[in-house]
Amino acid sequence: MDKINRIARLALIGATLFATQGFAAGGADYEHANIDPNNIASLQRGAANFMNYCSGCHSAKYVRYSTIGKYLELSDEQLIENLMFNAEKTFETINAAMPADDAKRWFGSAPPDMSLMARAKGADHVYSFLKGFYVEEGSPTGVNNTVLPGTSMPHVLWELQGFQELREGDHGVELELMSPGSMSPEEYDNFVRDTTNFLAHIAEPMRSDRRKLGVWVLMFLVVFLVVAIPLKKEIWRDVK
Repeated sequence: MDKINRIARLALIGATLFATQGFAAGGADYEHANIDPNNIASLQRGAANFMNYCSGCHSAKYVRYSTIGKYLELSDEQLIENLMFNAEKTFETINAAMPADDAKRWFGSAPPDMSLMARAKGADHVYSFLKGFYVEEGSPTGVNNTVLPGTSMPHVLWELQGFQELREGDHGVELELMSPGSMSPEEYDNFVRDTTNFLAHIAEPMRSDRRKLGVWVLMFLVVFLVVAIPLKKEIWRDVK
């Protein structure tokens, strides 16, 4: 009984720590990204968004252009014409256009590589972060972020989204658009969702292949079980 009580206490402590870490990370306030990893058109738009607005500062050094082309159904010609702005060969990885030393000097820290960001933080984190910028006086960049307070990243998408501010609402402090951008809120949501979808894809490009393989493995096990049960009965029928 003492052993069972100790195990129960340890499980309770572990659950408490897990919940505390989750709330500390702000996960409870994340918006759901609602991405669709099987939507090729969304992934293609997200790839264009990343290369046009993010790759100047952020690298994705663990994914090759050829891999992107394979899963996004893009030919080498399409990759070269639409995505490869700072590379020459499709087997190269995505490198940031901005030198890391310059970025660190200008922003205080080098922008992180985005190859595994969606896998490490979650798609909801990335989606909410890109929607969470608001104007803050005294900030070096003029903005702050609800998901990552004190971020050194400027709001590079301000021309699309516009500027937001924090205001007291019916559900506490909320973000409210103070000056619109070139996109409507719905259009910007779709833009961010496509970008997040692409980042989630490059974090695990073989995800769809792995799931398809998993289905075949499960089907094999079911067929094997159907064969194994009568075989077992036949082998053991004379054993009492």
